[in-house]
Amino acid sequence: MIDKELMSKIIDYLISGGGDFAEIFLEKRENFGISLENKKIEKIVSGKKTGAGIRFVSKGKTFFAFTEDLSETSLYKIAKDLVNKNSDGNIKKNQSFNLITADDSYLYRKITADTSIEEKLEQIIHMNQVAWKEVSHLNQLMINYGQGSQDIYIMNSKGVFIKDFRPRVKLIAQGIFEKDGQIQSSYDAIGALGDHQFIKNRNLDDFILNIIAKGENLLNAEGAPSGTMPVVISGDAGGTMVHEACGHGLEADIVKKGMSVYADKIGQKVASEKITVIDDGTIKGRYGTGYFDDEGTKTKENVLIENGILKGYITDILSAEELKIPLTGNGRREGYHALPITRMTNTYIKSGDDESKNIITSVEDGLYVHKMGGGQVNTANGDFVFEVTEGYLIKNGKLDKQVKGATLIGNGPDVLNRIDMVGDDFGYSLGTCGKDGQGVPVADGQPTLRIPGLVVGGVQ
Repeated sequence: MIDKELMSKIIDYLISGGGDFAEIFLEKRENFGISLENKKIEKIVSGKKTGAGIRFVSKGKTFFAFTEDLSETSLYKIAKDLVNKNSDGNIKKNQSFNLITADDSYLYRKITADTSIEEKLEQIIHMNQVAWKEVSHLNQLMINYGQGSQDIYIMNSKGVFIKDFRPRVKLIAQGIFEKDGQIQSSYDAIGALGDHQFIKNRNLDDFILNIIAKGENLLNAEGAPSGTMPVVISGDAGGTMVHEACGHGLEADIVKKGMSVYADKIGQKVASEKITVIDDGTIKGRYGTGYFDDEGTKTKENVLIENGILKGYITDILSAEELKIPLTGNGRREGYHALPITRMTNTYIKSGDDESKNIITSVEDGLYVHKMGGGQVNTANGDFVFEVTEGYLIKNGKLDKQVKGATLIGNGPDVLNRIDMVGDDFGYSLGTCGKDGQGVPVADGQPTLRIPGLVVGGVQ
């Protein structure tokens, strides 16, 4: 890509043009994907992209441009446009840069050699065959395998110069089921910061059969009741609630805009004393993990809420400077074409001391949420609506009939304050988090939780 000397000259030029901060983000991205639909392979795609994003901050204003032309002429033209002045040809060298290279300790496994395309195709075709062998009401099946890698260099005027390599892999499957005019869908995804070996080591028969079973069960489920009732959210539900109803409100760029319900509350009680919320970009192999963030800051474990007390926010460089709080390693971007913004990595509620099996038995009449779907949240006040994709009634402390069509309606801070049981188990989910038009890989997790009273929207 670009050599160190040229990157350094561009940084120095931007600073000499009146900049308070300057940055170059270089990225080489490779992607490969296989899509199966309607019992056949629909697409096999691959691609490569290389580009640079250049950021210039002066007097509180941020200017940004990107290019796929990495020639010296192109980069200097962008730099000149950003500072709105011509180079005088006398750029003063301000500092030296020492390259720090990320190691592979955060990957699912050390990358050696990739498996063949033929082997990946065989796995997907086999999953398809397993699914259709079942006697079921499966009407349509989509399987999507994707893997990609990023080679990244970041240099900025604070002396940062890092190199990182980030391979990721993900497998998604969705079944559409139809019975007597009724249509239901079932979905699951697995993935990691790592290579195809992560998928290869999973039991893919169980993965696809579980999707079939969930879809069949939904066809036979009853409509969910409506009203306020005790709700138990399983650790297997993943961390949709902590991510959406809590996590976004703890992003410092949202806080500084006055759009967070958690603004100006550090040191205050914002949740039950049983609740500890952590964002940790260092967990080995997790989908949201990275050795560095996209500004070259080392990732770390960040305790955001501890025993109910708000301890801090996650930050990127600009939000940390403006709010005068520490850097946390959460400046992330979709690619070289985008500005970094504050984003979560792997966000979760820490496991507690309550035995998870006792949480269900403690409820006489309520709803058990085994899997969560998507939803909406207002970060300014914390109000949320979440879809329940797999739920069961609780009767006399035992799981009863499966129900469908349920939603959870509430307020994030209110719910966090009213959680009164936190299980000793733990589960997580993965996905792509969207914000400001950008998507980045994340993971969310939680133990089993009990909420004594929550509004459930149903069909009865």
